[in-house]
Order: sequence, then structure tokens, then C-alpha cells
Amino acid sequence: MDNKNTTKISKYLSYILRHQPQSIGLTLDKKGWANIDELIAKTTDFSLSLSTIQYVVETNDKQRFALSENATKIRANQGHSLEIDLALTAQQPPAVLYHGTAKHFVVSIQEHGLKKQNRHHVHLSQHKDVANSVGARHGKPIIFKLRTAAMIQDGFIFYQSDNNVWLTDLVPAKYLQLVEEEQNGHL
Repeated sequence: MDNKNTTKISKYLSYILRHQPQSIGLTLDKKGWANIDELIAKTTDFSLSLSTIQYVVETNDKQRFALSENATKIRANQGHSLEIDLALTAQQPPAVLYHGTAKHFVVSIQEHGLKKQNRHHVHLSQHKDVANSVGARHGKPIIFKLRTAAMIQDGFIFYQSDNNVWLTDLVPAKYLQLVEEEQNGHL
């Protein structure tokens, strides 16, 4: 399967499994799992098969999806705007976490902090390069570094998704530090 088709299917699965399963008449269970046979049957824009879905899940660079052990169900690992119980347990985050965003959001973030908006959580990364690639999706990337230890001390709770994205409900501006670009233009 070519990269263009894989990307198209990945975006489709993200949309359906994270935001709009009802747009194709698909039902998710309370933990966000969809029956793969039902997903295949209700997808009419293009042809899906179990092997295609397995390939997209296995090759997705951000590991956005999970398959059940018997490969009869699929779900998104995080990023839902739907009420889903991902059964996350509180975790001790690493000492440093990052959030990538586009330059045009900086002023708002510096004033209001990071909010989950229409998703379940704010998404954070342990790696600066991942945060940079996330920020680049929306324009010139900017990275914020979190004062994670101070947040923990003040009672904030963190979770880690199955694909290693760190999650929390809110990051007030006082815990954020703008990461300056190095002189060579790279972070």
C-alpha cells in the first residue's frame, strides 16, 4: 500500500474512531472499541479490509490505534472528542515534558495555558522532536516545556496512553516555558 493511501485511511480512522462514528452509523463501546467487521461494512468511501486496517495500525508512525488481541476490534489510543473511558491510570511523568503548537497560538497559551479544548486531555510528549512535528502540522512550530515537577507537587495528575503520549487535564500558564530555538534554527 502506498503512503498516500495509508495516510488517507489513517485520517479516516482518526475521524471515525475519535470524533464521528455516527457519521457512518458505527457504534463504539464505552471504551472506544469498534467492531472491525462493522467498520468495514459501513465504510463506503473506499474499500477497507482487515489486512488493510492491520497494516495502517502497525505502520502508523504515532501508533494512534490499537487492535484487540483477537483483531476483531479497533480503537483510537487517545485524542477523542467523544466520551470514552480509556481506563487510564495515573502515572509518574518524566521530569521534562513538551507541547508542540503553532506560532500563532503562543500568545493565547502564554495567557491561558494549555486547555484540552474539545478533547479528553492536553497531549504532551517526552521528546522535543515529537513536539516539534506536532506543532509543524499547524504552521511554524513552537515548543513549550512544562515544569512537570511543580505540577505534580501542586496536585496535577498525568496519564500515559498506550502509544506513549502523556496526558493531563490542564496546564496553567505558570508551568510553561517557551523553548527558544537554537542558533542553527533547530530545536
